[in-house]
Amino acid sequence: MARSRARIPAQREAFLRAAVGQAGGEGRIGARAVLVNDQGLERLHYIDPADYRCSRLAAQLADEWAEYVAATGLSASASRDYVRAVDRVCSAMDERCGDPAALSLESADLAPLLAGWERALTSAYEAGSRQPAILSSAVRLLIVRRDDHPGRPVDDALSGFARGRTLAAWGETAELDEFSRADKKALIKAAWSAVHALERRLADGWALAEQGRHPGDGGWLEVPNLLWGLSRGAVTPREIGDILPPLTDRWPTELRAMAAKPDGTVAPRRARRDLIQHLLSLLYPTNMDLHAFRVLLVDATGHASEEVTGFGERDVEFFPRGVRLTLVKNRAGRVRHRAFPDARTPGDEDGAVVAEVVDRPRREVSAIVRRLMDVTQKVREQCPQVADTLFVRVTLFSYDLRFGRWNPNMAGRRFADWLSHVGVAVEGAAHIGRLRKSTKVEKAIVSGGRISAAADDHLEDTFAGHYAQGTTLRILSGKVIATAQNYWFDKAVAGPTVIAADEGIDGEQLQQMGLDPEQAERLVQGELDMGVANCRDPWDSPFSARGELCAVAPLRCLECRNAWVLPSQLPQLMLFADHLEKVRRRLDPRAFTRLWGQSYVNLHAVLEERSEQEKAQARQHIDAGLARLDLPLAAHVEFDT
Repeated sequence: MARSRARIPAQREAFLRAAVGQAGGEGRIGARAVLVNDQGLERLHYIDPADYRCSRLAAQLADEWAEYVAATGLSASASRDYVRAVDRVCSAMDERCGDPAALSLESADLAPLLAGWERALTSAYEAGSRQPAILSSAVRLLIVRRDDHPGRPVDDALSGFARGRTLAAWGETAELDEFSRADKKALIKAAWSAVHALERRLADGWALAEQGRHPGDGGWLEVPNLLWGLSRGAVTPREIGDILPPLTDRWPTELRAMAAKPDGTVAPRRARRDLIQHLLSLLYPTNMDLHAFRVLLVDATGHASEEVTGFGERDVEFFPRGVRLTLVKNRAGRVRHRAFPDARTPGDEDGAVVAEVVDRPRREVSAIVRRLMDVTQKVREQCPQVADTLFVRVTLFSYDLRFGRWNPNMAGRRFADWLSHVGVAVEGAAHIGRLRKSTKVEKAIVSGGRISAAADDHLEDTFAGHYAQGTTLRILSGKVIATAQNYWFDKAVAGPTVIAADEGIDGEQLQQMGLDPEQAERLVQGELDMGVANCRDPWDSPFSARGELCAVAPLRCLECRNAWVLPSQLPQLMLFADHLEKVRRRLDPRAFTRLWGQSYVNLHAVLEERSEQEKAQARQHIDAGLARLDLPLAAHVEFDT
């Protein structure tokens, strides 16, 4: 079975490293191995065909995997997926095939076996998992790669199968939502508190080290002496572990407290190692400490975690009012040079004000970077070979002191562990990517929803498909849409103003009802009559562009809030009602409701306010030919669509 994460014995590792880069071939025996980059650390991955009964098939797939990794420079996680895929398929073939030793990529009966394996993969994972499709796609790619090379035979049926669509469903992944405002505020506050505590701890630790001397002269049970020796490299952790007596009453109270766990208990077998780890934390930042700086940089810059942890001292350029960083995003293969100015106040010399969100402490990238450089200075001096990141820390491996790059996924020292350590509880997954989404949401809000501004460090399609799915933006988008819909609904659908009595028609009364003097005068004189109603301003129609004469009068007047209906227009209203009745009988009910429903309802509401006597008099005017309704020709043709 392939093992990419397990501890490899030293002798076995030496043998595997010798196999790295060796050419494959049908006659070659032994493991295939590659070296991959895992966040700056060198990892050894290998596949040993001898671990499987279908060793010939495993060797062919392993050869393609080793060549593919060497040619493309796959990341450690991607390479691990291929190792896992080869392991799963070869283990399955050992169980499913009667004669696994005869299997190879030239075998005619391999395609149906692979099809059965792919269909069964989903049952081994949780619903919605993407792993089955990832594994089956990896195997298919290796087969296609072999088929594309001349001189490497592959069965025709198997080749066609591998080039087809995977039989394992891809599943669904739920997008991570951004942190709530309350959770984000708690995160930032906790990060700044952690940074301040770290700075005080290191300052106190180095000050205490200055007071000590060599433990061989001053005593091995004195904290200043131990710090002095560790800070100057005069003693090693292993020497301290060998010389210190086991945990007994001889240990001073101070040493016992340093070896204690958070709950106050001391593990006798681990007491010396726990003590040394605590002493080192007084001199150098630990793996846990650097989570706070990543939180602050992601928040302040809005860039991805891999970018803010992937620049070194040479990638930092301070200028009088800020800092310029060279940020590398390996996933997109992009290098950016970004300037981050400090927030200015009106009291600055040039009086300029930069529109940035400023908290207490201030979210200034330059201040965060300076503090990060200060607290990691001593570590960087110990590991000059690590020049591509400022995120370096000290670790104690067994009793060996190691200075190197930060590992955010170190067991027991992950982001979730840091949250627990600083006492912050967040809703949802403890994932740093959610913080970047929060900054994207802020940028989208501040920029007024312009995607081009919010997606300034990736494609707009990426923003729309990944970052625009956050709860905050969905709520804001819903509010914007609802507000716009309500505005136009109120503007276009609200009924007209109806004056039912003649005594209300004079300039002063009309002005009290909302018309200006000129509009009131023109309405009284009949200059604003549109046929079935008067219009307060035909040049400001909700159905036409502002400044253009209304294009839908008089057909839509009863849906317009600009309309004013006078008692003298009752005959025209009744004629319009007759017209709509004819249209209603002619059209499909759904089409009529969609096209004329609002006008029909508003019209009958106006007519119901008139007495039967008024309607009878209006009908007499109509019968006598004293009233008529002028409608455009288009009103007499309806399309039932």
